[in-house]
Amino acid sequence: MVVMERIKLGSQGLEVSAQGLGCMGMSTSYGPPKPEDEMIRVIRHAVETGVTFLDTSDIYGPFTNEILIGKALKGIRDKVQLATKFGSIFLADGRVETRGDPAYVRSACEASLKRLNTNYIDLYYQHRTDNKVPIEVTIGALKELVEEGKIKYIGLSEASASTIRRAHAVHSITAVQLEWSLWCRDVEEEIIPICRELGIGIVPFSPLGRGFFSLGPRVINNLADNDLRKRLPMFQGSNMDHNALLFERLEEISKKKGCSPGQMAMAWVHNQGRDVCPIPGTTKIENLNKNIEASSIKLTAEEMDELNNISGEGAVKGDRYPEAFMKFTWANSDTPLLSSWAVAA
Repeated sequence: MVVMERIKLGSQGLEVSAQGLGCMGMSTSYGPPKPEDEMIRVIRHAVETGVTFLDTSDIYGPFTNEILIGKALKGIRDKVQLATKFGSIFLADGRVETRGDPAYVRSACEASLKRLNTNYIDLYYQHRTDNKVPIEVTIGALKELVEEGKIKYIGLSEASASTIRRAHAVHSITAVQLEWSLWCRDVEEEIIPICRELGIGIVPFSPLGRGFFSLGPRVINNLADNDLRKRLPMFQGSNMDHNALLFERLEEISKKKGCSPGQMAMAWVHNQGRDVCPIPGTTKIENLNKNIEASSIKLTAEEMDELNNISGEGAVKGDRYPEAFMKFTWANSDTPLLSSWAVAA
């Protein structure tokens, strides 16, 4: 069994396992919720094998994923680094609203603490920015929660470079969560550099391309009607036909390395640097063990170049979200300036 390494995430002192566990799919997005007792076993197995950085959000379910994790961590809370998020709300008509006003920040945090059955959150992310509230105001509210001991560290998810810089000027940002994988590399131009300039940890979600790098085009076979991937352009029709070529080339490279395509894709993320902590999700212990093995795969400069070349410009077709949800990505996450907002208020 691979011994999971520990890394410093960001420059404020948070230490986590070099690979985390994304828990969203246990409760939502990829078909019906999975049996609670089975998911608790997966979570506890992760912790026992050294994967102690757990990721959730209040919108997963909504709420049910936090409740699940709260049950799973009974008696072992001190062994994990727990990350959750606030700021995205499902409305009755199916639309998503974002909120970052101070009153909501506090109420969301207190509600998450109850569901998670804990008196502190290690890393609290703003899941999506609120384009009605300056980021300085939201971070100011989070800073108060740090001072009160309710959260230890502050994070951002899907935030633009300018938003990250403005937030960091109010209070140190420990980590930025973003989608980064062999078929999602647009963050490399602006977001990764600003994180490294400011000493902010990088937490890639969906490093396996939502299962694409594990199964290739077969991943879309027999999906449940409510599986998120049925609505993602990267998985649709001719886009998937084109993207299948990337998987074929990945298969060829992984065979030479003696690992699976999914492990090769994970290794590519791990080999980006010691400031990177991917959080692949899974609902099966077997897949969790494979992901852990991938964390120890070292790639040569030549192997990294080969993977970079097959996943370069033009290698992937299709947006990563439907058009209506692209407004919630880092490219559209800027908030009002504090000066103009104060005048309007």
